Amino acid sequence: MNELLPIIVSIVAALVVIGGLIPVLVKTRKNINRYPGTRDENDPETSATRPTGTLVEDRPVSTDTAAPPLEPGTAVEVPDDAAGLEYVPVETPLPVAGRLVRLRERLVRSNNVLGKGLLALLSADRIDENVWDEVEETLLMADLGTEPTMELMEALRERVKVLGTRTPDQVRELLREELIKIVDPTMDRSLNTTRHADKPAVMMVVGVNGVGKTTTVGKLARVLVAEDKDVLLGAADTFRAAAAEQLATWGQRVGVPTVKSDIDGADPASVAFEAVKAGIDQEVDVVMIDTAGRLQNKVGLMDELGKVKRVIEKLAEVDEVLLVLDATTGQNGLNQARVFSEVVNITGIVLTKLDGTAKGGIVVAIQKSLGVPVKLIGLGEGADDLAPFEAETFVDALLN
Repeated sequence: MNELLPIIVSIVAALVVIGGLIPVLVKTRKNINRYPGTRDENDPETSATRPTGTLVEDRPVSTDTAAPPLEPGTAVEVPDDAAGLEYVPVETPLPVAGRLVRLRERLVRSNNVLGKGLLALLSADRIDENVWDEVEETLLMADLGTEPTMELMEALRERVKVLGTRTPDQVRELLREELIKIVDPTMDRSLNTTRHADKPAVMMVVGVNGVGKTTTVGKLARVLVAEDKDVLLGAADTFRAAAAEQLATWGQRVGVPTVKSDIDGADPASVAFEAVKAGIDQEVDVVMIDTAGRLQNKVGLMDELGKVKRVIEKLAEVDEVLLVLDATTGQNGLNQARVFSEVVNITGIVLTKLDGTAKGGIVVAIQKSLGVPVKLIGLGEGADDLAPFEAETFVDALLN
C-alpha cells in the first residue's frame, strides 16, 4: 500500500493541474474564434472583448505591407510563404472629382426625357396651349410633383413670353436657369462626417428593403476613404440573411473594419451600440450604421428603428440620417420618405438607380415635400458609382 501512495498522489496532482488548464484553454479558443486576426495586449477594449455575441473585424491583413493599393478588379497571387495569413487586397477608391465626371456622362446617356422633352417642345416655331399641355404632362410624367410643376410652368410661360423669338441656345439657357432654381442649389448637401473632439461622427442609413442600403453604405465608405477618413461600419441589419457578411466584404475591399453579430436575429440596437462604442475606443472619424429594411406601413418595425437611434444617442450624437430611395419608384418613394422622416429625422436623401429612369423630377419632388436635400446619387452598379449630388451638374446632364 505504501508503494502505491506516491503513484496515487502523482495522479491526483496531474488531475488538479489539468483541471486548472481547462478554463484557460477554453477561453483561448473563444478568443481565437472571436478575433479573425491578432491583437496587441495594449489594444483598447472593444465590443469584441465582451461576451455579447458581437464581433469587431480587424482591418485586412496584407502579406506585403509595402505593396501599393490595388485597383478594382486586379488579380492577386498569394505568395507560398503567406500560408495562414488572411490576404485581402485593399482597393483604391476613385477620387470624388473623377466620380462626378463619370456619373455626369452616364446621366447624359441615360433614359431621361425630362430635359430633352422640354427642349424639343419649347424650341417649336409656335407655342400654343397644346404645347403647354405637353410641357405640363412631361413634367408630371417625370415625377416632378404637382406644386413644383405649376411653379415651373408659370416661370417658363413668363420667360417665353418675354423672349419672343427663341433660338435653341436661348431655350436651353432659359431651361437651365429655371431647372437649377427649382432643384435649388442653395440647399446644404454636405455630409456631416467631421469627427468631434472626443467622438466620431455617426451616420445611420435607412430605407425599405430592396433599395440598396447595404450596397450604398459600402459605396459611401469608399467615398469617405477617398477623402482620407478613418471609417468603421456597423452591421445592424441582423434580419436579412448574409447582410453582415455583405457589408464586411465591402469594408474589407477598402481596409475598413466591420462590427457585426455572430448571432442570427440579434438585437439591431445592441449591434449599433457596440459599433459606436468600438468607434469611440478606436478613435475613428466616422461610424456608419447599416439598418434593416423597413416597411413604412408597419408601425412596430418603424418603432424599432427609432429605438436604434435612441440607443446610439446614449453614447454619441447621430450626425447624419440618410434615407436611401430607388429613383424608379417615383411617387411611392416620396411616400416612404415622409414616413421615415417622422421616425428618425432624415437629414439627407441618397437616390439610387437614377440612370435607369426617365423620372429625374423625383429629386425636386422630395426636396420640395420634405425640405431635405438629395445629397448623393447612384448611377450604376459599379463600386464607385456613387457621388455627391450637385444641382448644376445634374441639370446640365439632363439638357445634354
